[in-house]
Amino acid sequence: MERRYFLTLAAAGASSALALTPLSLSAFVSARQTQITAGKTRLNIAGDGQPDTDLWLYNQSCPGPMLRYRKGDILRAAVRNNLDVPTTIHWHGIRNLNEMDGVPDLTQAPIEPGETFDYEFPLKDSGTYWYHAHNMGWEQVARGLYGPLVIDDDDDPPVDHDICLMIDDWRLDNDGQIHQASLGSLHDWSHAGRLGNWLTINGLSAPSFQVKQKARIRLRMINAANARVMTMQLDDAQATLVALDGAVCQPEQINKIVLAPAQRADVILDMDRGTLKLSEVSTGEPYPAGTINVDPALGVSSLTKAAVNLPAPPKLPSLKKVRRIPIHMQGGAMGNLQSALFEGKEKSLRELAQQHKKLWAFNGAVGDYREIMAEIELNSLVSIDVYNDTAWPHAMHLHGHHFWVLSDDPTVALPSGQRDTWLMQPQQRISLVFRADNPGLWLFHCHMLEHAAAGMGVVLSIN
Repeated sequence: MERRYFLTLAAAGASSALALTPLSLSAFVSARQTQITAGKTRLNIAGDGQPDTDLWLYNQSCPGPMLRYRKGDILRAAVRNNLDVPTTIHWHGIRNLNEMDGVPDLTQAPIEPGETFDYEFPLKDSGTYWYHAHNMGWEQVARGLYGPLVIDDDDDPPVDHDICLMIDDWRLDNDGQIHQASLGSLHDWSHAGRLGNWLTINGLSAPSFQVKQKARIRLRMINAANARVMTMQLDDAQATLVALDGAVCQPEQINKIVLAPAQRADVILDMDRGTLKLSEVSTGEPYPAGTINVDPALGVSSLTKAAVNLPAPPKLPSLKKVRRIPIHMQGGAMGNLQSALFEGKEKSLRELAQQHKKLWAFNGAVGDYREIMAEIELNSLVSIDVYNDTAWPHAMHLHGHHFWVLSDDPTVALPSGQRDTWLMQPQQRISLVFRADNPGLWLFHCHMLEHAAAGMGVVLSIN
């Protein structure tokens, strides 16, 4: 479907958006027992007057049910698969038990159609996280299999409204359906990944959220897209950035934030205006994403608007005894990869692409869940030294751990705290430093999901 058509729909959606109360993604699920069912559902995501779209969703909602707990709780989820294909759930950003991480054929067997798998694990960290399908994620996430996961802490700054925004771009055809012919497109896998043409927040086109007068609000923004790097603009408001990827950071005043696929950002701001417009501006053209509206019927905030006070982020340990793991990323369109090792044999890029749909390599080898890149001693300090020797950005995600980001390039804006996903620009060199204190087999991969499927991922063994 042409972007012009969708922009027309977006404008209509902005004027007729549903009035949602904050945290109304769906009812909170009890911490004692969570039932999650992956299945096929028809739902309207294309806006008023448009047909329902055939989607794959959790509990028939887009996004899936809001899972909300407190730090120290146990998450228990019985996940039933009502799809026709196997699936799993990965709990993104959680320093999880390895057997609960949700990686098919690595940490668990896939959940077959008609079967149920019980996830159970402690929640060690507060913050904004999310969960999503990890079997054929490039297709299953594109069809809607994801949801928000928020873990509260007693020390969280007080706010009047806590609003979670799951941002996604869908690739729809002229009938408002998922563009199925392009699923698995070799062009997408070798270029930037699957980019959509229709933007939603919480499954809606330009939704509206209602808040008190003079309210202090927390926005939890999650990029659930397969591959698009989102740039969210908060009008000209000055918001305080308080967390990145769930982890506390040094407070910073912003009105715009870049979010790679799977990244999250939390901001706190005071509503000193009637309406706050949210726009996605990565293309250079503001695209209406949603609005925050003051509703006098909700009353007036009674909170004292003191400056946001946060604990200091964890300090980077001394690097004197760090274990370094170099990773040379190559491949993709306009790249310099001529051949790579795959299934024990050196194959040309043409053969890899045409016969195996593999287009990316780490250290000259196509990534594979069956191959261990490094054996790491438990509790050692590790630096993954990554060189993005490709023509494309990559959102690098490490399972089961949080990391510090280091660079010798003074032009790189480094985070003050830890991350679990980091956006690497072409030809950039970055060091991702983490304490290997979580035993098991952990993935390190690009969260442009098409890139991961085409070879951009490795396994680290910690024991």
